[in-house]
Amino acid sequence: MDRTLEFRAGTLQTYPDVYTPAALAALQTLAPLNRDRREIMAARTARRLDRIRDRRRMAFLDPEALIPRTSLRVQDARDGHFEGSEIPKDLQRQWIQGTGPATKPRASTKSGLRNVAYALLSGADGWMFDGEDALGQVQTMSLDNQRDLKLAIANDPLFLEVAEEVAAEMNQWAHGFFGRPIITDWRKQLDFTTKLFRVRGLHLDDRHVRESDGTGFSASIVDLVLYVVNNYERLRSAGSSIVLYLPKIQTAEEAALWSDMLTALERHLGLPVGTIKVYVLVEQVEACFQLMEIRAALGMHFVGYNTGRWDYINSVADALSWDPDFVNPNIDAIVMTYGYMRNYEDRVRRAVNTPDRHGRCALWQGGMEPNIPVGSQAGVAAGMKRAVAGGEREQREGASGKWVAHWKMVHIMRPVWEKAAADNQLGLPFPRLTYTEQDAAGLMLLEPAPRTVRGARDLLSVALQYGNAFGQGFQAAALKPADFFGNDDVLYLMEDMATGEIRLSILWEWLHKSARLTDGDAETGARAGDTFSRKIFERLLNEEYAKLLRASDRDVHDDSKQTTLPIARVVVESYIQDPVKPPWYIDLLNINLNNHDLALARQRIALYLEALQRDGTRITENLDFAPSGMAQ
Repeated sequence: MDRTLEFRAGTLQTYPDVYTPAALAALQTLAPLNRDRREIMAARTARRLDRIRDRRRMAFLDPEALIPRTSLRVQDARDGHFEGSEIPKDLQRQWIQGTGPATKPRASTKSGLRNVAYALLSGADGWMFDGEDALGQVQTMSLDNQRDLKLAIANDPLFLEVAEEVAAEMNQWAHGFFGRPIITDWRKQLDFTTKLFRVRGLHLDDRHVRESDGTGFSASIVDLVLYVVNNYERLRSAGSSIVLYLPKIQTAEEAALWSDMLTALERHLGLPVGTIKVYVLVEQVEACFQLMEIRAALGMHFVGYNTGRWDYINSVADALSWDPDFVNPNIDAIVMTYGYMRNYEDRVRRAVNTPDRHGRCALWQGGMEPNIPVGSQAGVAAGMKRAVAGGEREQREGASGKWVAHWKMVHIMRPVWEKAAADNQLGLPFPRLTYTEQDAAGLMLLEPAPRTVRGARDLLSVALQYGNAFGQGFQAAALKPADFFGNDDVLYLMEDMATGEIRLSILWEWLHKSARLTDGDAETGARAGDTFSRKIFERLLNEEYAKLLRASDRDVHDDSKQTTLPIARVVVESYIQDPVKPPWYIDLLNINLNNHDLALARQRIALYLEALQRDGTRITENLDFAPSGMAQ
């Protein structure tokens, strides 16, 4: 039965180039899958609640079970007895992939297109234009993002005008940094970079579309349809692949739903099944228990995995929120060689190098490099040394490429893979995955590391700044702890939603599990062995917030200090102090988007936390939705 979709007031009229008749028809075709998505998300919530209630760790699947929504047996998936994908030509060499959105908050189309120009002129092998963690959702940013991508992919004259201007600016920077230009022929350079798009996760509702009964509608379906329908013909005529990044997948059943969504859209558009290719971000610990099963469920769509550090840390903390003995250290200690991170990365590289029934392996794209080469000469030199060392380590471990968070990092990181020369590292001889109790324990392995007041300050300061940036529309922002404002030896790092999530998750853990500090702190009088108490938390919150109020406009926009910053504070305080750990920081931020009323923010946060405590319900719909029209 057809499901009627309802659109937020003004969006159909303002974005007819995005909500085209073809896109609206495709949305209607995929609309029935929103019911499946909601059922699977409800099952995810129930699974989380059951584990917390039973104090139970995750486990591997029964090898004889069928992967839900498929006819595949779990053991067959693990053995590679499934139909995988060939790696398209334009994905075989992806040494450096950049990430970032295709617009800016409250920007004109011309100004927003500058983001796309920087990306496609950067020299990156691929650019993941973000619809999720790095894309602000204030007002109509998600639709501006889609509009800008459509104009750029079509080589619209306005985009070409912007690209020529941006190329000159990039070369001016490169002359100062490298002593040479990085772009010789800007028109030719625009065709070098493979275009990738990250859709929003299954756990998120769209802000501009819902079902006519008020039910939230999948942001994943909206992003998938708008990007593919509006661009597939241009991409295919240019010989380019249609490539998506799929975030926040937790189980093979969720991957199978994605496969159904992709296949339904392909059939609707008359495309061969498997035309749309996907990378999967391994951001959730539960996914690491089902890597081969996820790969098999996506079948001919799947081309590779990406190992993202931040969300994965958050997922482990959330999965063990019930365990008083699981307490993370300072965030800067949880690097990719740390305990559970090391085991996670190893499982991913073994999964992609397990051949399918045709002997095909998949790609492994390394994690994010958040450094930006802006600061003092000494600070930049030290930051770039760390960045290159991280890339070299991932290349040695078998990654076919890496992510960077800023276009200026592309030419700094690219030589790591140029020296290795090989297009990719498909099919390296790693051992097959095993599924023992020791393997499961390794995915949650803690190792001794510092847990300090300084670490808590850094967590709090950046968490507050991130919530504030989110409210301003900057879902990706260059941030650093307030104590280092004005110190150009300490670089700003590109932070997105994932880094915000983990900061609150760790602070919640420290407070509610009475984490013991490993070192003393002269300023607060805390001693090694003291617990991270509510008193310490409240003192640090007050002090770090005061620093942000005193900060210059460069670090904390003055127009945010009486609008979005107070709301960020109440979100952070409510999340961390609530006895029931929220699964997502983004939920509390989303329900306060476009809201500058602190009293209303408090009401909405209380509403969310009450629902969560009652039965695990997450409020995910747009609370300010005002409908204007329907599409049958």
